[in-house]
Amino acid sequence: MTEPALAGSATNLGDTSLGRTVIADTVVAKIARIATREISGVRDVGGGAARVVGRLRDTIPGAFPTSTTQGVSVEVGEKQAAIDIGVIAYYGTALRELAAAIRRNVIAAVERMTGLEVTEVNITVHDVYFEDEDETGDTTTTPRVL
Repeated sequence: MTEPALAGSATNLGDTSLGRTVIADTVVAKIARIATREISGVRDVGGGAARVVGRLRDTIPGAFPTSTTQGVSVEVGEKQAAIDIGVIAYYGTALRELAAAIRRNVIAAVERMTGLEVTEVNITVHDVYFEDEDETGDTTTTPRVL
């Protein structure tokens, strides 16, 4: 019997007499991204180039495929996973507490759904978002002189 072709890398979670279970790395990344978005204080997942592509995707519908793993990268072994996540937080959010909450939620979600042990979750806060800030990064201000 031949191995099924999978996009990207995948983890074999074991063979049984009834078959085998393989989880693609993109599945682990998607679980981590969704678990991150569940945390209050997270404006978006991703940063830098990912945000630019996201804006282009919104401007030109259909021109760029939607990424369900944007802002998340994973390294998955046979029994363990390491995860890197980039976020944009809302201004005023306590960033240490935000990172701790993201870390707890991602570890719980990935371990529960995949059975993999999460060895680390590295979080980078790329930016903070002000409610008055538009998508170009400029804040709306009234001119000081007329």
